[in-house]
Amino acid sequence: MAIIRQVNQGSVQLLSGLVGLLQDVVHHGASVGFLAPLEQAEANRYWQGVLADLGRGLVLWVAEQDGIVVGAIQLALCGRANGMHRADVQKLFVHSLSRGIGISSQLLYALEAFAKQQRRSLLVLDTEAGSLAEKIYQHWNWQRVGEIPGYAASPDGKLISTCYYYKQVALEDD
Repeated sequence: MAIIRQVNQGSVQLLSGLVGLLQDVVHHGASVGFLAPLEQAEANRYWQGVLADLGRGLVLWVAEQDGIVVGAIQLALCGRANGMHRADVQKLFVHSLSRGIGISSQLLYALEAFAKQQRRSLLVLDTEAGSLAEKIYQHWNWQRVGEIPGYAASPDGKLISTCYYYKQVALEDD
């Protein structure tokens, strides 16, 4: 079982592990906003930006096994007055060598528990249609809304469909 922890702003000691994680998922076909081959410098810039934004409506969790980063997930809290009840799930990553052992479920569990604490009753996300990630969200009772064909490019540059999901999270006093 992995150790899941929320990351604080300035956790630069995780940067190398996060960069390696991102490169691994992209090089294994995950459509997460990057094309392959993903250079270390580009992955480094991405994670430096994420780490700088923590605490400004962005929350990050990492999964570690034996001190190695093997997964991550982000939650962007809506800061608009009419959206204080919702948040966007972003970038669920699990290293290719650590898949199938429940890490994505552990990360989603931590994220949903935090969302409840923050009184976020509606979570939304998008993912590649037909992907393993889509199966994971369905397993966690996310509701599929629809699909947009040719929405994004896969790491090899091929246009793929993206589907949208939501989940209503029951708050304690509801």
